[in-house]
Amino acid sequence: MTAVGVIIVIVAIILVIGGMIAGIYNSLVKLNERVNEAWSDITVQLKYRADLIPNVVETVKGYAKHEKETFQMVTEARTAAMDAKTVKQAAAAEKEMQTALGRIFAIAEAYPELKANENFKTLQTQLQDVEDKIQAARRFYNSGAKELNTKIKTFPTNVVNNFVGHFKIREYFEVDEAESKKIKEAPEVKF
Repeated sequence: MTAVGVIIVIVAIILVIGGMIAGIYNSLVKLNERVNEAWSDITVQLKYRADLIPNVVETVKGYAKHEKETFQMVTEARTAAMDAKTVKQAAAAEKEMQTALGRIFAIAEAYPELKANENFKTLQTQLQDVEDKIQAARRFYNSGAKELNTKIKTFPTNVVNNFVGHFKIREYFEVDEAESKKIKEAPEVKF
């Protein structure tokens, strides 16, 4: 092989390796943006729910004026949800919010006139809709986080990422272990 042939082979190898590195980097960028988009979807839905909550509280207050502790709990949960900056903070705030909303709807069960109120029914339907959207957004986010995390940890992407050092492992948006156990256990039914 001549010197020109060796140079051509070396340049070809460098171009192939450069193309592979560029492809790996671009795939990481795409996955990272997908996870960012998914997180944005979650925050949009959480904001929408937080905007609905004052209306629910005001509607329930009209019927259950003596439930100040519950209203305070809902307000604090809403504030925590709005202030959450990380996935872990959002998951903790989500747990608080679920508990607070559960208490609000438990109050509603004690007031038949409230349950029959059209405004309350509409708000309840809107909240259920947004809860479904939050669940879907969480699944989309967790799926993207899993794909990105796997890609970051596997060869040869991990080598490229170690060189670039730009992409980080993402936390999953999950319920805590105590809540997870409750979900997995069958509910106890007593008559």
